[in-house]
Amino acid sequence: MWFDFLNHAKTAAKFRTVFSEFPFFNCVQSKALDDVLYTGKNFVACAPTGSGKTVLFELAIIRLLMETSEPWRDVKAVYMAPIKALCSQCFENWKKKFGPLGLSCKELTGDTEIDDFFEIQDSHIILTTPEKWDSMTRKWKDNCLLQLVRLFLIDEVHVVKDATRGATLEVVVSRMKAVHAYRTAQNPKAGPSMRFVAVSATIPNISDISEWLSNDSGPATCLEMDETHRPVKLRKVVLGFPCSSNQTEFKFDLSLNYKMANIIQTYSDQKPALVFCSTRKGAQQSAAVLAKDARFIMSIEHKQRLIKYANSILDSKLRDLVMLGVGYHHAGVDLSDRKLIEEAFTLGDLPVLFTTRTLAMGVNLPAHLVVIKSTMQYVAGSCEEYGEADLLQMIGRAGRPQFDTSATAVIMTKIQTKDKYMKLMNGMEIIESSLHSHLVEHLNAEIVLQTISNVNMALDWIRSTFLYIRALKNPKHYGFSADLDRYGIEAKLQELCLKNLNSLSSIGLIDMDEDINIKPTEAGRLMARYCVAFDTMKQFSKVAGTENLSDLVSVLIRSIEFSDIQLRMNEKRSLNTLNKDKNRITIRFPIEGRVKTSEMKVNCLIQAQLGSISIQEFGLIQDTAKIFRNGMRISRCLSEFLSQRSKTGFSALLNSLILAKCFRAKLWENSPYVSKQLEKIGQTLSTAMVNAGLTTFSKIEQTNARELELILNRHPPFGNQIRESVIHLPKYDVTLEQLPRYSCATAEIMVKVQLKNQAQLLSRRTAPDNHYISLIIGDSDNNVVFLQKLTDLVLLKCGSWSKKIEVAKPLKGEVISVNLISSHYGKPWKYILLSHDFCCVHLCIYLCITLSASLDCRGPLPLACNSKCKCVYLQGKVGVTVARKRSANQESSFSSYLNDLRSRCDTLTQTPVKRLKVRKSGPCPFWMDPRFSQSPKQHLNENDTTNSAYSKRSTVASNQGAHCEIAPSSQIPTVSFDLGNDWDDWDDFDDDEKLVHASDTSFATCIANAKPQIQQSLQCNTPGKVTFLSVCKPSLV
Repeated sequence: MWFDFLNHAKTAAKFRTVFSEFPFFNCVQSKALDDVLYTGKNFVACAPTGSGKTVLFELAIIRLLMETSEPWRDVKAVYMAPIKALCSQCFENWKKKFGPLGLSCKELTGDTEIDDFFEIQDSHIILTTPEKWDSMTRKWKDNCLLQLVRLFLIDEVHVVKDATRGATLEVVVSRMKAVHAYRTAQNPKAGPSMRFVAVSATIPNISDISEWLSNDSGPATCLEMDETHRPVKLRKVVLGFPCSSNQTEFKFDLSLNYKMANIIQTYSDQKPALVFCSTRKGAQQSAAVLAKDARFIMSIEHKQRLIKYANSILDSKLRDLVMLGVGYHHAGVDLSDRKLIEEAFTLGDLPVLFTTRTLAMGVNLPAHLVVIKSTMQYVAGSCEEYGEADLLQMIGRAGRPQFDTSATAVIMTKIQTKDKYMKLMNGMEIIESSLHSHLVEHLNAEIVLQTISNVNMALDWIRSTFLYIRALKNPKHYGFSADLDRYGIEAKLQELCLKNLNSLSSIGLIDMDEDINIKPTEAGRLMARYCVAFDTMKQFSKVAGTENLSDLVSVLIRSIEFSDIQLRMNEKRSLNTLNKDKNRITIRFPIEGRVKTSEMKVNCLIQAQLGSISIQEFGLIQDTAKIFRNGMRISRCLSEFLSQRSKTGFSALLNSLILAKCFRAKLWENSPYVSKQLEKIGQTLSTAMVNAGLTTFSKIEQTNARELELILNRHPPFGNQIRESVIHLPKYDVTLEQLPRYSCATAEIMVKVQLKNQAQLLSRRTAPDNHYISLIIGDSDNNVVFLQKLTDLVLLKCGSWSKKIEVAKPLKGEVISVNLISSHYGKPWKYILLSHDFCCVHLCIYLCITLSASLDCRGPLPLACNSKCKCVYLQGKVGVTVARKRSANQESSFSSYLNDLRSRCDTLTQTPVKRLKVRKSGPCPFWMDPRFSQSPKQHLNENDTTNSAYSKRSTVASNQGAHCEIAPSSQIPTVSFDLGNDWDDWDDFDDDEKLVHASDTSFATCIANAKPQIQQSLQCNTPGKVTFLSVCKPSLV
């Protein structure tokens, strides 16, 4: 039966253009028309692949538009498909079809940068994947936008059985049902409810899907069409080949390559043939063997067309094969090459194409013949058989209606399993749930959403899932006894929930009382917010607190989110070269031995990306992109997880903030390629700037725009644009001051952070709105003394922020470390307070500065600071400028000593840590002398100009508080504590992810050498009297 849509009187004329490509609906579409277009009931269609099920979604969208008055401001429809390729395909198609009607489409997948609902608030049709929509809906009660969704379209719903992705699809659909129920309960008289429309390949238990998508009026309307309704008749052939008991799967798969030429010549009818292989390497090997065994070029014109394609292909191996009429296509092939191969195959110019299983659910390529070479696939390093749904999906690529009138599918398998696949082709595989295997993560998400607050509510939630429906019908599949009745199965499901709840409670992700009332913890909220797996959170909970950057990278690579990254044989050579090679730059933390595991591969690729080391193989480039998509959220989750733990573990927390920033910037915190973070600057231009010595933002800012253009080989005003971007990065002043309040074991300090270029940033900002800085203070006992996040928006409004902080006396040392870290950019800024001379009752904290090799301090500081502070010129990204004006003709023995120290330390591979401190010279502690805080100046020896200078600075500091003022040269003391003209480029305070790694070895060496002269030059003449040393903007020596 065919339905003439264009002449249907009830359909508005403006919607007819959506189906202008064809004048009639086919049988499947015609049978579904009335239920989809003229009712608002939930609908499920089960039909063969290639029967035009996407049209049913388009009819459902038109139904939504027909029942909503224009303008369609509140129209929201969500299309969800299991893979990004389907989303992209529909996005391009629907943008053309629905754009003229005034509807906007927005693609929301892992490849897009949209992370907030407000980005899609003006979109009418949202195309997404289950994983992305899961992350977007984990706070749906806080976002009214989600509650505007009126139509939810589910493509390939049979993927609910998939062991890895099915659980997420199931939970998302159940959550949308909860949104619908919540909306109806809140306002029963509201407009139309949410409608679900799902389509599936042919499965036997489509009625279970219909029951799952039921509403108050009953199960969803179901349309079931078997293979007889397939638009293109499909011939199915199963071929069995001998395989001895001692023959491995690899050897058997290899032997099938030499049978391929005969099969294609027998069944292809000289039409395009598509061959599915289990691995990328297998696809390439099969193509190479076939190219030697057969010839597929029909004429001279055909050969010329192939040569034209080959000339544009980047992959040399693929180029040679294409000229012989054979190609391969998989995720490891360059995107431009894939597009060319798809075009050549679609037009019929490429006779044979070898590909992997992923293509079956992605690009729509026409083929008269589909061959499935071996029924075994490699999953996580082991072999397992294809599921029936996978086989049907691959076979569905044969005979697409718009391209063919007949088709053939050939399955090549072992002779022992031939009968099995012959029966399977005629039968069906029951679709089961996979939620029970991933229940713990999704239970936590619902607890955070407050959908679940006790075990009984957990069971109520289970009842809304596909798992519940299938457990009642096939309890044995889920580990339950087949003799159980409904109540027995519910009791078993409740036990399953309780087991998973105990697992969550064991590592502090939820709190449970004796009555099993459940509350989420902050750690559990982080797990839900960042969509992190339970096993990954278990890894985080094992962090001791003393880990360095390398240790945390090792923790991160063990995350379960990276388990699908496979190590391929042909990648080992490249990875080992990245790891260790005497002739080129290698990764920062080399891996012991050779790369043998997937974890080692992930580690190597992370470090190569952060180190700006070139990766040549396209497959590795793709894996790296995937690792960083997951790594950014996992590293942020790790840093926030450690920050909400107990106050111990300062080292691990500090390095986790560094690592999170590194993932966001895709650079190590000490990388010279800081310019890569600027818009329009990639690896090539950044390398040119590094070669020219522009390794910090301060250097870039001080360089003339025309010189930048010469370095980068760009025309004006490119140099001006780069400099403007750097100039409008945020710059900060950080001031520290010890307050006169103290006790036997504590002291109090005042910290102030000021945005220096507030006026400039009000007109334009390079950093994003969500940029913030983290102030973290720790002591030598590895305790976190203080942690605070400050957003630029707050500092823009107020200009500055200050806080009184109580510092306890450390037990294991004198050092208190103060760090300022950007959330987005640059090298972290760090300096140290020495808690020195703990007498019998009191604590005294002295100021000192710590720098490390990754601090690149250069450039003049516009302010001279008279308080006990370090002024930080922070330019938002990697590179922060900190410096001080140098007073002419003001050299002291201490300054001379530092100049000498600088020249000696230049030979070190890492910049040694420097500390400045003041010690009392007399027996009486300064805090016990009441004269200290009032007028220390008068008690100094009038003839001692050095100590007089100290007194002047201390007086200014007490009068000015924590403010940095521009001091005239006449007020600058005669003794200069200048540590040099060059200071670090601290433009990195925009990212929590990049911090400076200080060298403890160099620190100890430098202090040991410097201590006698420092004490001598800072000694006071009056017994018992000490004033604070005011140190402004030291520089890297």
